[in-house]
Amino acid sequence: MKIMRKLLFWLILVPVLLILLVQLYFFLQIGWWVNHNPDSTSFMRQQLSTLQEKNPNAQLKQKWVPYKRISNNLKRAIIASEDSNFSGHEGIDWEALEKAYEKNIKKGKVVAGGSTITQQLAKNLFLSGDRSYIRKGQELIITYMLEFWMDKERIFEIYLNVVEWGVGIFGAEAAAQHYYGTSAAQLNAEQAARLAVMLPNPRYYDTHRGTGYLGRRTDLILRRMNGAALP
Repeated sequence: MKIMRKLLFWLILVPVLLILLVQLYFFLQIGWWVNHNPDSTSFMRQQLSTLQEKNPNAQLKQKWVPYKRISNNLKRAIIASEDSNFSGHEGIDWEALEKAYEKNIKKGKVVAGGSTITQQLAKNLFLSGDRSYIRKGQELIITYMLEFWMDKERIFEIYLNVVEWGVGIFGAEAAAQHYYGTSAAQLNAEQAARLAVMLPNPRYYDTHRGTGYLGRRTDLILRRMNGAALP
């Protein structure tokens, strides 16, 4: 019986310690990124691996540009489209999460996330695109870590430089070049709004750029952009 208790103790303790070590790694890594730019993200590595299965020479398109060299049109468009309360919340929009939860209950599966920009960054940096409540829980923990270490501008700067915008396309500069042959700094309002609308499903819109929904949603975001508060 004593041996069984010891075995049970270690079976519980070891997983807990491993979980805590993983959280510590995330916490320290985010602290490093306050003043250093990420070289890659979990999403980048996953997509590069997928692309190289078909073409061993495949490379991602991504170029880091400072926050001030990204068009305010794009910043406003993304906030208007993805997270209208970005400057006001502490990383999580609980009302949006509640609506997503209710939608998931009705559908009987996870179909909506209610994620803020900070949550999306947490997922892109460390996690995967799989939908589950366990992954969502880890995402929330990392979100609070990001908000602890960084101000909103730094969070948004990293997001703008690493978010996926198409097949092998990551970051605002690569997206501006890929879709419009211009720089992230030179994006006009309509171009910015269209790019923002593509974010929930960028690989699809990379090859379906003329859909009716994309046009209608772009018009809506154009009307909302002026009211978007920048960090």
